[in-house]
Amino acid sequence: MAYYSTGLLINGYIMRGSEFSELKAFAAIVEEGSFVRAAARLRISPPALSQTIRQLEARLDVRLLNRTTRSVSPTAAGDVLFARLGVAFRELEGAVADVYASGDQPGGSGLVNVLSVAVLRRFSPIMVVFHRCSPYFHCIVIVCDIITAIEECQLAAGI
Repeated sequence: MAYYSTGLLINGYIMRGSEFSELKAFAAIVEEGSFVRAAARLRISPPALSQTIRQLEARLDVRLLNRTTRSVSPTAAGDVLFARLGVAFRELEGAVADVYASGDQPGGSGLVNVLSVAVLRRFSPIMVVFHRCSPYFHCIVIVCDIITAIEECQLAAGI
């Protein structure tokens, strides 16, 4: 297996990005049991999703879904494909999560002294935003009064 700028080469076959999208669309239909719900999940229109599946079935030269006016279910070939896709998608999602977790996310730890009068009104809303922006930063908050903080040399800076 090798990756080229045009796609993924597996056993002499190059898989392009649009084909990956077709497989994701197929999996969404099987998981949702409905073209309409799958289309909503994928944020595309049901006719576009239907066209995507027709292209996938034409490319693979096999029917993957049994469609009626009220339901959709995988064919035997669709069941086989869906079972293999589940494993592959979990591996891909895990790989992306691993890269994200080990990436250059700002992180670390810090100690913050906060005056008791300022905690609820001023500091809490700021920390909510800070945590959203820097989820990998661990912050220890000490609530105290200014006199105690000065006496115990706990202040590195103050405003």
